Amino acid sequence: MNIEISEVANLPTRFGTFKIQAFKEILENGCFKEHLAIFTEPLPDTPVVRVHSECLTGDALGSLKCDCGEQLAFALHFIQSQGGMVIYLRQEGRNIGLLNKVNAYALQDRGFDTVAANHQLGFSADERTYEMVETILDHFGIEKIRLLTNNPKKIESLEGVEIVERLPIVVEANPHNASYLQTKKEKLGHLL
Repeated sequence: MNIEISEVANLPTRFGTFKIQAFKEILENGCFKEHLAIFTEPLPDTPVVRVHSECLTGDALGSLKCDCGEQLAFALHFIQSQGGMVIYLRQEGRNIGLLNKVNAYALQDRGFDTVAANHQLGFSADERTYEMVETILDHFGIEKIRLLTNNPKKIESLEGVEIVERLPIVVEANPHNASYLQTKKEKLGHLL
């Protein structure tokens, strides 16, 4: 894997003060994705780690159609108090991209659930990958983590690190995302 790594910088936020480092993943086709590690210092021996995939609509715009922004806020608060890291992966819309995500949103507006909408667009239910997570954890010398997730796919995909505990992310449903959360539980196996 061809990676370029930034310097470490301070990141004061409304959730607390963190350190931040960027990881530029250069893909075979010459394109790239830039991921982030947002972490407390010093890191505990077994830090809490949240692997969070980019969701512009939820993370930045506060969309109520999903629980992504609330999960990110929960994770940053939790990590500030417990010590750990958010690994922010640039794989928008379960890795189908922003344009296709908006098209999936339009299909959801017409009655398709999130999985069926992806299928209508020619994608699998979840196109995300997690190889970059192990690269980032290796960079920090992290061998054991407490994983903050509701997604069993993330647990299964992290083979190069010992997961000593799975911690749930608890966010409340709202009228706009209740069926979305139910689909995540029933079709994607999320532990909600």
